[in-house]
Amino acid sequence: MTQPNYQILIDLFHQCFYQDYRTVLVAGADEPLYRPATTAEGDHQIIFAHGFFASALHEIAHWCIAGERRRQLEDYGYWYEPDGRSAAQQAEFERVEHKPQALECLFSRCANVPFQVSVDNLGGIEVDRAAFTAAVLAQLHRYLRDGLPARAERFARALAEHFQQPWPDAEQVLAEVQQWQGAA
Repeated sequence: MTQPNYQILIDLFHQCFYQDYRTVLVAGADEPLYRPATTAEGDHQIIFAHGFFASALHEIAHWCIAGERRRQLEDYGYWYEPDGRSAAQQAEFERVEHKPQALECLFSRCANVPFQVSVDNLGGIEVDRAAFTAAVLAQLHRYLRDGLPARAERFARALAEHFQQPWPDAEQVLAEVQQWQGAA
């Protein structure tokens, strides 16, 4: 399966959010970054890494979760511990990262592209990828069952319509959670 051109995401994001939020999606070079506007007339920027489709979906997911106050801070004011995290640091990463990754998973399904969790700790402790995948899918199930953040739902539905994909079924996701829990 080939990745669609990321320009589609830039255009869909613009259609969904520019008028209400003055936020643009930008293909960057290196690390992803959220940069709030520096002037009242400026645009906020969601910069994704290396033109990667998955990076764009992930960064959009973070934006969809960030509240108004966080959207005024560079990188939403989040901490980030690079590769080589301790077990406690990795647990904290997974505790906060399962929500944006659940939205990234939803966006991937709506765009008909593969999704794989990112444990983001290549030089650190061994990570239980199956358990983290189950946690991400369990969060996606809760979102589908109980309701999505409004911006996330707007973007996911735009993706599903553009890529002509069915809306993900909460019960099917629950079955996937159970499969991953059995693998953990």
